[in-house]
Amino acid sequence: MSTSTALWDLGSCLLIGLAYLAGLVFVAGLAWRLYTYACTPMPWPAALTPAPKSQGGALLRLAGNIALFPSLWRADKYLWLGAYLFHVSLLLILLRHLRYVTYPVPALAVSIAGMPMSTIGLWAGCVFGLATLYLFVRRLALPRPLYLSGWPDYVVLALVGAIAASGLLLRYWAHVYVVDVKAFMIGLLTLHPVPPPQHPLFLIHFLLALALLVYLPFSKLLHAGGVFFSPTLNQPWEVQMPGKRYANPWDEKAGQPAGGPDGQV
Repeated sequence: MSTSTALWDLGSCLLIGLAYLAGLVFVAGLAWRLYTYACTPMPWPAALTPAPKSQGGALLRLAGNIALFPSLWRADKYLWLGAYLFHVSLLLILLRHLRYVTYPVPALAVSIAGMPMSTIGLWAGCVFGLATLYLFVRRLALPRPLYLSGWPDYVVLALVGAIAASGLLLRYWAHVYVVDVKAFMIGLLTLHPVPPPQHPLFLIHFLLALALLVYLPFSKLLHAGGVFFSPTLNQPWEVQMPGKRYANPWDEKAGQPAGGPDGQV
């Protein structure tokens, strides 16, 4: 066995190990964060008014906020446009990537409304990259976002932008053999790993995706899951009746009467 072959075998094992480690960190981190969200007490009614009066209406409003971002639209229409294009194009890109991890390939990864996903993926990738660039520049150009932004905000946008750029280059310039990519990805998911394609840009793209996977559960990006636990959105409007008391679990655990030291709410 030549030295280059031995080094490639070692690198392949290392990359496969990193992939499984990143997957484990992502699943464990996501489960832990969602568990902490679910266990956080919320004894007070906190529905954002005007709010629906039934739980079904609250769930419908939550779905509308996830799909259309109405609060962001009311606050900043230019930010809404950039964020909405970012999320919609990301969804289309993820649907396009189903062809690399599934067999047989689902219909949504082939075409939508009669339009091939190859065409949709091209436009979605370009829009996603431009939306990411817009959100990055906006944080630098406007005084308030610049004041509120920290280095994690810039790092994650740069990471997402690098993933988008390398993905577009792989698709339309430095082509990688799709059969090898699919064999590698399905091998990882079925716990029968095979060596990755020997393509430098694909390896960079894959490593960047792993970095994002590890970072996601511990970052602001987890608003994708945290929004479901937002009491301002998932609670119906509740009128406080005379004499109705709300117990504070923190006070009870500390051995104090609910509502404060004197027991009053």
